[in-house]
Amino acid sequence: MKSIIKFALSFIAITVFLAACNKVGDLPYYGNGTAPTLSASVTTVAPAPVDSLKQVLKLSWTSPNYGTSAKNMKYTIQIDSTGKNFSKPGVIVVDSSLSRALLAKELNDILLAKGYAFNAPVDMDVRVVSSYANNNERLTSNTIKIKMTPYKVPPKVAPPTTNTLFIVGDATAGGWGNPVPLPAQQFTKIDETTYEGTFYLNGGKQYLIVTKNGEWAKYSVANNSLPGLSAGGAFGAELSSNFPGPAATGLYKIRLDFQSGTFSVTSATPWAVMYVPGDYQSPGPNWTPATASQLGSPGADGKYEGYVYFPAGGSFEFKLTTTPDWNNALGDAGSGTLSPSGGNLKVPSEGYYRILANTNDNTWSATKTSWSMIGDFNGWGSDADMTYDAGSKTWSGTINVAADGAFKFRANHDWGLNLGDKNADGSLEKDGSNIAITAGSHTITLYLNNAGYFTYKIL
Repeated sequence: MKSIIKFALSFIAITVFLAACNKVGDLPYYGNGTAPTLSASVTTVAPAPVDSLKQVLKLSWTSPNYGTSAKNMKYTIQIDSTGKNFSKPGVIVVDSSLSRALLAKELNDILLAKGYAFNAPVDMDVRVVSSYANNNERLTSNTIKIKMTPYKVPPKVAPPTTNTLFIVGDATAGGWGNPVPLPAQQFTKIDETTYEGTFYLNGGKQYLIVTKNGEWAKYSVANNSLPGLSAGGAFGAELSSNFPGPAATGLYKIRLDFQSGTFSVTSATPWAVMYVPGDYQSPGPNWTPATASQLGSPGADGKYEGYVYFPAGGSFEFKLTTTPDWNNALGDAGSGTLSPSGGNLKVPSEGYYRILANTNDNTWSATKTSWSMIGDFNGWGSDADMTYDAGSKTWSGTINVAADGAFKFRANHDWGLNLGDKNADGSLEKDGSNIAITAGSHTITLYLNNAGYFTYKIL
């Protein structure tokens, strides 16, 4: 019996050994592939707008011969400016196919995204990168140079046929009055689809952009409650909502891009404000910092200036605060100085006061003013007095000008405080340059009610 068992075990061992010695055929070998060779149907592409949906370029390439099914291969077409070494290419991805026909619109979008001018030919480099679907085994083709010309597409929002734009609204220095102060509230035309301007804007207010000064054909936004829209977004013609202004008062650059239908708002310079709460506030409630008149500090350098009207019948008392609440209030510390523990500040009587405050040395002053105009129209002699309107918070007057000339504003019939336009940009500065005016009868409005920014309107 033992012999039989030994024989059986020996037979099994020999069988296993012989089976192990049978040689299986060689497995197939798959190489890493070879870089594809790219070719193009043309070397110049210059379509017209009507060709937008036409095929204007066909790219073809050889197979990289990866050891896998074609359905597992991917090809990435890269298009970039000549000399940029494909640092920021436009990309079109192709699955499995060894060619791709490109529409005029696809190429045009890539060119315009790079900022190229309409109808100006540019040299572009084109290549294709092959890989597996998971981006492994990337192989790069030869580079082909193709001259491409971007064409002009219709702007998303039609630009104004007037070729002019103006800003109006309670966010602006001139308020909702239309016509608006010029040139302070007029945009500059950069090119046929781009307008830009730098404007004083009151924080937390709104505005519109009109195509003609004195009329109401407008550009606006669809929904001004969208978060972040005060810094920019989409706009259009005759939409339902006003533009929302920035939260903080200051100078802002507004740029309108009609090609893309978008606008942007960026701060142009540091600006700080100081609030003047008191019992003069109308409409009330009185002693409310958030709704009080403001002083402004262009440059946010601690030096503030502004104008406040104190009507008869009140106490003529007020305080200053650098925030729209009582957390940072400043009061009278005597002899023209300020202190957080000081009492109420006070002017002596009813009137329109220029108020200065300096938080660097904690000083303040208030000067009662009435305003007038003087210039070539009256031989720089006697002043033409202006009238204050408490409703609009503006000064106005009418003068008859016999010949083109110039004029200035001054307070209290004295050159100690006079305002001119240093840069002819509509912004008034103390001791600024004479303001040009044409012959004729003109009604002139003086806006001193903004926080540190003063302007005028000539009609």
